[in-house]
Amino acid sequence: AGQVTTSRGFFHVRQVCPTCHGSGARFERVCAKCDGEGRLQETAKINVRIPAGVDTGSKLRSSGNGEAGVMGGQAGDLYIVVHVKEHEVFERQGDDLFTEIPIKFTLATLGGTIQVPTLQGKATLKIPAATQSGTTFRLKGRGMPHLRGGAHGDQLIRVHVEVPSSLTSEQRRKLEEFAQACGDAEEPVGKSFFEKAKKFF
Repeated sequence: AGQVTTSRGFFHVRQVCPTCHGSGARFERVCAKCDGEGRLQETAKINVRIPAGVDTGSKLRSSGNGEAGVMGGQAGDLYIVVHVKEHEVFERQGDDLFTEIPIKFTLATLGGTIQVPTLQGKATLKIPAATQSGTTFRLKGRGMPHLRGGAHGDQLIRVHVEVPSSLTSEQRRKLEEFAQACGDAEEPVGKSFFEKAKKFF
């Protein structure tokens, strides 16, 4: 029932009846809304669980929320492609998170600690003395969770040394004294640059 047989030479082909759509019944009056298919097209909102660790391009399947089946047949599945919105503080690199943080030049010179934002809250980061601008630190396990559970990625923190945009007369005087006291003290980045530059002269 619900199938028709078509003869093609020596072959007999059975297929779903185009009139009853496989139901085995024929109706004299067809529904004007669904055209006899037993389904209507409409837009609905559903709740979808987003697992931890998804990234842009990840696909999620919602069983039974796809195209409705003909004449009460089983509905298909709905596939959702995820697009993760960019964050103001964290930049994602796989399961790792990347953050840029400014620090004072006095902290970079003398060393100390700062509080940095992470997904789990604030964390303490130790800044060694003589830290150069652009230095990257790693916080283990402070990144994104793996999609299939288990461990987390890391958080990479790049520091940028800020120079004061304005100084008081007292601050300027002390810095000038500091500069005189330094004299030709070793400056690793500058020394490396000028050694390379000598090759061009």
